[in-house]
Amino acid sequence: MKTTIGLEIHAELKTKTKMFCGSLNAPHASSPNTHVCPVCLAHPGTLPVVNQEAVRYVRMVGNAIGGSLATFTEFDRKNYFYPDIPKGYQISQYKYPLVSGGELAGVKITRVHLEEDTARSAHTDVSVVDYNRAGVPLMELVTEPVIHDPETAGKFARELQLLLRTLGVSDANMEKGEMRVEANISVSPSDELGTKVEVKNINSFKAVEASIIYEVARQTALLEKGEKVLHETRGWDENKAQTFSQRTKETAEDYRYFPDPDIAKFEFSGFDEIVPELPAFKRQRYEKLGLPREQIEIIIADASLVKFFDSLTSDTDLTESLAKRSANYLTSDVQALLMDGEGRELDVERTEVFKELMGMLEDSLITSRVAKDLLSEVIFDGLSPKKIAEERGLLQQNSEGDLEGVIAEIVNENPSVVAEYREGKEAVMQFLVGQAMKKTKGSANPGLVVALLQKALKK
Repeated sequence: MKTTIGLEIHAELKTKTKMFCGSLNAPHASSPNTHVCPVCLAHPGTLPVVNQEAVRYVRMVGNAIGGSLATFTEFDRKNYFYPDIPKGYQISQYKYPLVSGGELAGVKITRVHLEEDTARSAHTDVSVVDYNRAGVPLMELVTEPVIHDPETAGKFARELQLLLRTLGVSDANMEKGEMRVEANISVSPSDELGTKVEVKNINSFKAVEASIIYEVARQTALLEKGEKVLHETRGWDENKAQTFSQRTKETAEDYRYFPDPDIAKFEFSGFDEIVPELPAFKRQRYEKLGLPREQIEIIIADASLVKFFDSLTSDTDLTESLAKRSANYLTSDVQALLMDGEGRELDVERTEVFKELMGMLEDSLITSRVAKDLLSEVIFDGLSPKKIAEERGLLQQNSEGDLEGVIAEIVNENPSVVAEYREGKEAVMQFLVGQAMKKTKGSANPGLVVALLQKALKK
């Protein structure tokens, strides 16, 4: 059986105002129906005005994926009736999208166009509609049907999210509905395309892959029993981990597209927008520094980490070893501090003191334990690690004379543990080393501590 998959991905653009009116673009506002106006509520006599920033954002995406930017475009009316569409039609694009073609993560793209988002419906004992989201600028990207496995589909969706965030056009948080994935899936016993089934309501990358796996298995089972696969739209039930039928699939003719007579046509003569460095180029640059792929992905997924690390590595005298050590700390200890709920942020003004801390560690002036203990004060408060270490007596003790007294104390204070070690239980050495590090506030050279302990315990 041959599996063929195409993706349709919607992303809310983070413009200041909505797509065709001056209402604030705040779809997640806590108070429903507060960011609305006569235009996005479709009051009679109102006319749409195109948000130029939203158009620019989509063209930025098109430029980034190597697509063909339209020299002419228009907006169309997509007609269907549902409570979340106050006009009875959605303003979208059909024949003349803003972007045609392109490629991302090895997947060819058909088109990228611009439309307005719908309102948000909620169904409990009664059905209610919140129009704060109605009219929000929505980018839709459609891939070619060239994906053949769920892993590639998931990889593409993740890469698109990263691209949108890098360009600054969308936060693309799937859990907030700012990026929504629909998968068109078909299974065929031959090289010809099978019957296409569209799966909606996919709200995570994990669900993208899981829904495709389920749907391929479902369609394969039907075909093997000699049954037909219906051309339909199905939803994804996260709790049951399965798709379910929603409705028969509409065609373009069902929507009765026609150019919106209230919106002027657009003609473009070029595109001079400066696009920031794209993820693919960041990967190449970081690979040249010797960073492993997993670490690179952590950095480029966080704009603040990218900015901080780039500021750090802009120093031409920075060694590859120090760059790697810095990346290790940024993607582990620093990231843990950023996620501890304190609401702290990275500041590029702290680059120099952080580099000083890494350099002290590199030169064995402090231990890794001391570096971790000082990290918060250095990276968030901007304190000099050298000054703190000197004031608190945390500079690494590398001489036997500095440590012989500490070693003697540990041996005298732990006779039972010493006896166990002399009886052959070498694992207790870690406990004794820990005691030495505790007494020296982490400043003792661990290797020297072990050597001195072994020497003392032979007596």
